[in-house]
Amino acid sequence: MSDNQVRVRFAPSPTGGLHIGGVRTVLFNYLFAKKQGGTFVLRIEDTDQSRFVAGAEQYIFDCLDWCGLSPDESPRDGGPYPPYRQSERKDMYCKYAEQLVAQGNAYYAFDTPEELEQMRQQYKSAENPAPQYDSRTRMHMRNSLALDADTTRQLLDADTPYVIRIRMPENETVHFTDMIRGAITHETNVVDDKVLLKRDGMPTYHLAVVVDDYLMHITHAFRGEEWLPSAPVHILLWKYLGWESAMPQWAHLPLILKPDGNGKLSKRDGDRLGFPVFAMDWTDPKSGELATGFRERGFLPEAFLNMLAMLGWNPGTGQEIFTLEELVQQFSMDRVHKNGAKFDYEKAKWFNQQHLMRTDDARLAELVLPFFHKEKLFPEQDLLLKVIPLIKERCHLLQDFVAQGRFFFADPLEIDTAAIQAKWTPETETFFKAWISEADHLQWDHDTLEQSFSDLAAKMNLKKGSLMLPLRILLVGGKFGPGVFDIAALIGKEATQSRIRKGLDLLTS
Repeated sequence: MSDNQVRVRFAPSPTGGLHIGGVRTVLFNYLFAKKQGGTFVLRIEDTDQSRFVAGAEQYIFDCLDWCGLSPDESPRDGGPYPPYRQSERKDMYCKYAEQLVAQGNAYYAFDTPEELEQMRQQYKSAENPAPQYDSRTRMHMRNSLALDADTTRQLLDADTPYVIRIRMPENETVHFTDMIRGAITHETNVVDDKVLLKRDGMPTYHLAVVVDDYLMHITHAFRGEEWLPSAPVHILLWKYLGWESAMPQWAHLPLILKPDGNGKLSKRDGDRLGFPVFAMDWTDPKSGELATGFRERGFLPEAFLNMLAMLGWNPGTGQEIFTLEELVQQFSMDRVHKNGAKFDYEKAKWFNQQHLMRTDDARLAELVLPFFHKEKLFPEQDLLLKVIPLIKERCHLLQDFVAQGRFFFADPLEIDTAAIQAKWTPETETFFKAWISEADHLQWDHDTLEQSFSDLAAKMNLKKGSLMLPLRILLVGGKFGPGVFDIAALIGKEATQSRIRKGLDLLTS
């Protein structure tokens, strides 16, 4: 590996559905790496076994594959720095935690959950309403800093459960440069002594992310801004472990906000407002609750990525529609915003519509078939290929092709007779009866049908314009759809005549 090769990573926990914020983190990692000719690593951070959810890891891979953001290295794909699951790297972390203890940068803490709760109650005050395990409380607790060496050794020899905590220094300022936010400073006095190694010997995120990023030669670490408060812990660990010169460049990405801009977008917001927040359908194995994904809602993966890219980044040119290849070419971290980006579902659908318009009709025909089948409609491929270009500009989602095109493949479920009843006359009824009779002898194509319709209207001294809406409603059921003679030409003579007769029966009954 070249010393200057860019290596980025996405390190999700396999605990549930993949939120769009996570996919955007993947996207920015991927775009940055590919533009630099670098490597995109997927590492599974499953050290918290209590939150592990069966099937969640495979779901993550499925989502990234659908998006076209498949990793170069991962538990599935292998790579030069295995294993790529933290649970399989357990033995690597302990020695570094012990090294930190030996150096005086960390310590053993034997406190029970009851003792921790007692500390929170005992030291609670108006000035300190939520006491933490930190420089103010650590010497009152049961740990290797407060206990003498013999007592500590006795507790260890007796296999007393313990965690290892970082010893945050007092009265220091931690500095680092963020690729998005510039110079960042943190005061160590406001950061608690985070647990690095848990009772079960598994590392917490704080230790594991540093060790893994070092051992996997990660050069750039992009993550959500919610991790900013933890940055001083991680930077100190890089320093204490002697790896400061290898520390990756940091970038803390802006949040994706609720549509009103008031707080981070959550699954509950999607449930409440009726839009997805996960990339793909996710069924919670415990509750059985289904969360609908963007894929199943009818989004194209390239439109989904385009929409996500514009949540927190822009090219500075006014261009909004991009392919993934174009995003790779134009992406730069200096165009990523510091402030959060409001999610707008209507704008998301607009992005999808723009990509639908640019998509090959044959590919669209394949993609929309499952949505037709779900509605028990089974269109023939040849007819579907003729219908797609007629209706695609009216569709924002793949599922819209069913609503906009079902009448090509089945009689309308309802006919909006109320929309034409007020202007329906005996002359109108006579016209339609005459036209479908005349149609028996016509060549069945758009131009011939329209000419016949126009000629008969003129012959009967009727305005063609006043007859077009009734014709549309009789054929499709409502005031929608492409050109009405295109519809008649495609559904065929028998269906056209049958639907008009049924409509006439409804209007005259």
